[in-house]
Amino acid sequence: MLSSRYKPWHVPLFLGKYAWLRARRRPVLLNFEVTMRCNASCSFCDYWKTPADTRDTEVAKFADIAREFSPMLVTFTGGEPTLRKDLEAIVIGVRQAVRLTYVQMITHGAMLTLDRARSLWDAGVDQFNISLDYLDERHDVARGIPGLAAKVLDIVPRMREAGIGGVRFNTVIKNDNLDQIIPIVERAAALGGGVNFSLYTDFKNGNRDYLLGGSQHRELERVVAELLAYKRRKRGVITNSDYYLEQIPRYVRGEMTEPCQSGTTTIHIDPQGMVRRCPDFKPDGPWQEYKGYEPINCNACYYACRGEAQAPLRLISRVRDVMA
Repeated sequence: MLSSRYKPWHVPLFLGKYAWLRARRRPVLLNFEVTMRCNASCSFCDYWKTPADTRDTEVAKFADIAREFSPMLVTFTGGEPTLRKDLEAIVIGVRQAVRLTYVQMITHGAMLTLDRARSLWDAGVDQFNISLDYLDERHDVARGIPGLAAKVLDIVPRMREAGIGGVRFNTVIKNDNLDQIIPIVERAAALGGGVNFSLYTDFKNGNRDYLLGGSQHRELERVVAELLAYKRRKRGVITNSDYYLEQIPRYVRGEMTEPCQSGTTTIHIDPQGMVRRCPDFKPDGPWQEYKGYEPINCNACYYACRGEAQAPLRLISRVRDVMA
């Protein structure tokens, strides 16, 4: 947790809620996909192809869903959530519906002005997760938005200076950015923020251009070892669990056979109020009909939402991460 809203005494409260939700086999994290529209044009994602008129079918309020599930964590995502002009009202509604929850938002950051960031912070967003896969113009090319990397690196320190106390980068590990991983961590630390990593797969639209190949296994293992060593030296910057990072090389080598636990602790609610276990699965029905998910034999990805769901609870390690 990187938000300045919370104090050390909140940690046992969140741990208690986590235990309560797990005991009842209820989701810990709700991902509210408030829109599938997006104004980037990433080659590894097709959300930007979503027709503009789908806005007419997007759910106006998510408070009832939040009240029903009472999750420990809420993430507003998409598509690009800042395309919703009513996002602040949605955030306020969810905040009022759940007493103890930690609210995040995932954005590419292109439209995140300081005023909009402050407005969303005041509405109740605890943490802004801004996509950043490269520190240079390669990020602009990958996302199809000129000047994006420079804008992200400019807005983050200004957000921190304005008292917006929860900012981190969301970085996807790909075959062409292994040289950027440690520098991104160091830049995040210098800016007073954090980083969450996820591994690239071709599950979204079949684009295999960024998959890590056999010739990169050794380099990947070296980078992961550096990330784990950094965590030992300085907790609180890298927000992934140790377990997730440790398992990335194993997944890339094709050695992972464990069932996917995604859907057991995290679920996704799409813009029409339909529930699904994973962002890349089809909806299973209205959220009111949710009956829970069981683990499945799916090895199509190793996104953080899968890896963290199957991570064992190393209590001391995770508490150290959170307290840091």
